[in-house]
Amino acid sequence: MVSFILFAEPAKTKIVADAKFTDTSPKSAQVKRPKPTNPTNLKQKSQEQKAQYINYQTINFSPEVNQFAPVKGCDLQPPANPPEPSLPAALTSTPITLERFRNSLTTATTTSTSAQKSIDYTPREIIALAASSNYGDRYLKNLSGKPVNNLPIIVLHETVGSANSVVSFFQEFHTDEDNQASYHTLISSDGTIIYFVPPDKRAFGAGNSVFISSLGQEAVQTNPRYPSSVNNFAYHISLETPEDGMHNGYSHSGYTEAQYQSLAWLVAKTDVPLERITTHRIVDRSGSRIDPRSFDFNLFQKLLSNYPRTKEIAIGCALSTPESKKVSKKLGSK
Repeated sequence: MVSFILFAEPAKTKIVADAKFTDTSPKSAQVKRPKPTNPTNLKQKSQEQKAQYINYQTINFSPEVNQFAPVKGCDLQPPANPPEPSLPAALTSTPITLERFRNSLTTATTTSTSAQKSIDYTPREIIALAASSNYGDRYLKNLSGKPVNNLPIIVLHETVGSANSVVSFFQEFHTDEDNQASYHTLISSDGTIIYFVPPDKRAFGAGNSVFISSLGQEAVQTNPRYPSSVNNFAYHISLETPEDGMHNGYSHSGYTEAQYQSLAWLVAKTDVPLERITTHRIVDRSGSRIDPRSFDFNLFQKLLSNYPRTKEIAIGCALSTPESKKVSKKLGSK
């Protein structure tokens, strides 16, 4: 087996070496659409019919983890003296559903312009909920009790590893905080969108980080043991690295057209403005993060302009909904 380097900063913003993950044998659930033979008149087919002709890669994930959705909403304030390791995210006995990651268009608010086209594009979507050790609550106040009201940002990453190795690593319960890491979403090379962490929760994607805006330096400290980071108001999206990029060099061949299209489709559903879309390299303060390498921002911006902006993905603490009874089961723990 081959080990790769994950460019997501581990866990609670501790400055440590990159987390490592390895491809594992297939788990008990696989998602794959076979490629039919002799496709004809593809342009005349519906989006669902077109999808049957795409040779999607198999995504292996644990269905057990998906059976326990995290409690909805945000917490008031981080604990001043958290245990070590920190407590995992509180779970319910309710399975996670797609609606937890994005609302349907019937309930979402749409903002569009006359210049925007009608794009007939719908990517494949898969839920592979991260283990509860690998993400946490967003907070309404920082450690000192001061209210935080940062507007959401989007942070773009790359995996420097296969999609399946990321799924395996994120769905494993880690007691070592140095290995606790996650994105909200991953886009594989074939354009498949894999959801790990609901947008109301804090993914551990960019430790020791700050976002520079017209308001100044934006970061929130959520654990007294680690530096401030953007994680409390960030939505982390990662792109699967191409095969020729599985190294620590500064460039590779770039991402696929399907990845850029799915990224534009996804970001449009957050309604986050361009000026608050950034990269791991830009927000990082450790000087060790360079992802996403070889990213074509002009192409992404062009594709994004084709989609109406909606609020299907609500990032942050807008609503806190009562949940069913919490369960203490630690998924993936050994």
